[in-house]
Amino acid sequence: MTGSPLTAVALLAAAVATVAIGAYGVRFSRTTSDFLVASRTVGSQWNAAAISGEYLSAASFLGVAGLIAKYGADALWYPVGFTAGYLGLLLFVAAPLRRSGAYTVPDFAEFRLGSTRLRKVAMIVVVVICIFYLVPQYQGAGLALKTLLGIPVWLGPLAVGAIVITNVVAGGMRSITFVQAFQYWLKLTAVAIPALALAGLFLSDRGGELGGPLPPTVQQDTTVAIEADVVVQVAAPGGITVTGTLDGRRVDATAIGAAGEHTLGAGSTLNLAAGAATPVVAGTPSAGSDWISSGGGLGGYHPMYQVVSIMVATFLGTMGLPHVLVRFYTNPDGRAARRTALAVIMLLSLFYVFPTLLGVFSRLFVPRLLITGAADAAVLLAPSSAIAGLAGQLLAALVAAGAIAAFLATSSGLLVSFAGALATDVLPGRVRDFRLAAVIGGLIPIPLALAASGGMELSRSVGLAFAVAASTLCPLLVLGIWWRGLTAVGAIWGLAVGGLMSGVAVTVAVAGGIDEDVLSGWPAVLIGYPAAVSVPVAFATMIAVSRLTRSTVPADVAQTFARMHVPENLGMGIERLPPG
Repeated sequence: MTGSPLTAVALLAAAVATVAIGAYGVRFSRTTSDFLVASRTVGSQWNAAAISGEYLSAASFLGVAGLIAKYGADALWYPVGFTAGYLGLLLFVAAPLRRSGAYTVPDFAEFRLGSTRLRKVAMIVVVVICIFYLVPQYQGAGLALKTLLGIPVWLGPLAVGAIVITNVVAGGMRSITFVQAFQYWLKLTAVAIPALALAGLFLSDRGGELGGPLPPTVQQDTTVAIEADVVVQVAAPGGITVTGTLDGRRVDATAIGAAGEHTLGAGSTLNLAAGAATPVVAGTPSAGSDWISSGGGLGGYHPMYQVVSIMVATFLGTMGLPHVLVRFYTNPDGRAARRTALAVIMLLSLFYVFPTLLGVFSRLFVPRLLITGAADAAVLLAPSSAIAGLAGQLLAALVAAGAIAAFLATSSGLLVSFAGALATDVLPGRVRDFRLAAVIGGLIPIPLALAASGGMELSRSVGLAFAVAASTLCPLLVLGIWWRGLTAVGAIWGLAVGGLMSGVAVTVAVAGGIDEDVLSGWPAVLIGYPAAVSVPVAFATMIAVSRLTRSTVPADVAQTFARMHVPENLGMGIERLPPG
């Protein structure tokens, strides 16, 4: 173990607290309704904290700061989109979805369009989205534990998977509601205090360096181990030497002779003298002036398309995330669902201030991460790198506790959604079936997380899961709630087309993508950022096929719309109860 003992204690304490709070919630979990929707008794304030806790995933806690440190201003669209998505939920989905009386997204699909076939397709989509979203959570856990404690990367997914499965199997939605509410405040504390500490240090010692003409400089002699082949951009070669493989040849303490792009082989060592300008991964902003300016995208070709696609995926994807949507089923009524969505916007806005600050300061205090591109570790390393002694160790331990909370909270919500869909649509729907489905859902992502390519940032991996949600469940919910002309056949075709387009793109991107130089990079950009194409196509497919099959519009559509849009006090709502 290479990390501080304080860090190990903090990680253990966060894990034990998660299990203990989950065990407390088990006392209230008896029926299938308790496991799926907490018997629809969760108040808006408590639910908002729980939603925020599960929504702030590895991408939010680690990935946002890493992207900002690496790419600068354009990466700000991720936290903006992650938060703004709840405005769409507030305006278009939250209250009608709760008034439908459904208990899962597939159940809503059947309630709205009366098709068991559509319900099965929606169930498959929910399962796929949950798996796509769980994989980066497990990957983040492996990265965090390796960075903090030096343990093998495969232990992270195993540890997080075991804890999450235990909590969900024991108490379902009842149990994880308590856990996730606690974890929001833990994550906020864990990210806010280090961010404010680094802000104070920056204002006192480092003012005016963010927009400089050169990359950030190291303040002391620094050695960076290169674990995988990487192409770096060198702006000022002075004080930089390489031992290992440089541009395809073996070297020993050889200076980089000229500015420009250079290839460093795996197993090499890069040495930077105090005051040397830090090389950065090719394709990322090198000069501070470029870093603080928008318009550069996130590396590669067609930056404007990248930004547009990110916004489409994050804003609309929020309305299609199964683990977020199921939370609104736990509110007692539609008004409480709307209050919950509004409170979530406030809580997320507060949280994202601090990862943004940590990303900015990480570029200054841990610039060596820009060399390898592994900027997801910035949040974990920045406090102890910038602040020496016990204070730095305490801040690092606090960040570690927040990181493990991020993985556990989001994974718990995703696993409940996975188990709920599988238990009620494939299995008989009893409590034992929910528990079996939870075990299956918790185990599947482990080998996938270990096999997936590690070259993609966590926020981008999660953004791809958002793209799938935006291309499938978002059109189903928006059109299902607001357009009477939607048919079951149209919904199935839209889910299939949007799911295949985005799902194939995600699979290829996670596996390593394609050559960015082909056709000026358009294939690679479309694979890495599919939402700007797949979402409009999914909406258009649902509308076009529904128009062609308008004779199959359910006869009771007027009654269905009344249940979704008329206030509960008029007595038109009927709660759909899960089997078992």
